[in-house]
This record gives sequence, C-alpha cells and structure tokens, in this order.
Amino acid sequence: MRVIGGRYRGRTITCPPGVIRPAMDKMKESVFASLGDLEGMSFLDLFSGSGSMGIEAASRGASPVVLVERDRGKLATLNANIAMVETEIRVVSAPAERFLLRASHPFSLIFLDPPFDYPYKIDIITKTGQSKAVCPTSRVLIHLPTRESLPDRVRGLRQTDRRIYGGSAVVWFEPVADT
Repeated sequence: MRVIGGRYRGRTITCPPGVIRPAMDKMKESVFASLGDLEGMSFLDLFSGSGSMGIEAASRGASPVVLVERDRGKLATLNANIAMVETEIRVVSAPAERFLLRASHPFSLIFLDPPFDYPYKIDIITKTGQSKAVCPTSRVLIHLPTRESLPDRVRGLRQTDRRIYGGSAVVWFEPVADT
C-alpha cells in the first residue's frame, strides 16, 4: 500500500497484523480529490488501522492529524508508518467511542472506517455528531459496505453524499442544528 498523492506520494505504508481492510486506492484517491486542498485543516481518523487515511491527509497538507486505534496489536506498525513522515501525527490508543466522548476540540475532517462487521455504525455516527470533535464547518465521512445504509439524519448530522467504490461506500455528513 502506498501514499497516492501530495508531499509523501509513493511512500510505502505497511499493513499491521490481524484483521484489517485497507482503503482501496481508487476510493482514497476519489475521497481526497473531493475534499480538495487540506492545507490548514485538521483531520481525525477513527479506527485508523494502518494510518493510511491520516497519512494521506497529512501528505495533502492537513495538520494536526490524529489517528485513533484501539487494537494495541496494530500500534507498532501504525507508529512505524507515521515515522516516515515529517508532519506531526498523534496516535491515540483508545476505542473510538471513548475518544469522541472525551474530545475537547473540533476537527475539520473526521473519517470513520470501522470494521465492516462492526454492528454499531449508527451509534458511532450519532456519537460523532454529538461530540465536541464536530463544529459547524466539520465534514464527517464513514466507510461501510454498500449493502448497509445509514439514516439521512442522525443527531447533529445530515447525510449529504454517498459514493460507491466496488463493495464499499463512503457516506458524507455535515453538521446541522437539531430542532
């Protein structure tokens, strides 16, 4: 797996041991092309695995970048992957739910990539919308199997786009005021 664009383009990213489903290059390229210039934007990668999405964001100018991964078995590979970049990337070893509960500041972009068999996708997107990690200008993206769908609105967020990439989809959300 490689960084596909930006400052670190072509650098190799290693997959950690265990169950992991790295983001497809086609999906990653399309998502980052849609996001545009990330200079000056902050990026939160929940369920980060190899750190591929966060490293790609850093490569395209995002800073700060925070990677959240609860599986301690993946941390050595994750830390080795971020060691190859000059951008400051912070790794947090915690469940995504706990990180969202304790978040103290917002991020411009939040990418969630839970395991495809993760049964709490609606709960995690709801917790994201209620978290201090989200502000009125944040964008939240979640990667999931195409056969799954999410409500058009969850507390604090509304769905704005859904893009299909083979057997997976990326669903985009933006904050809304709940009434």
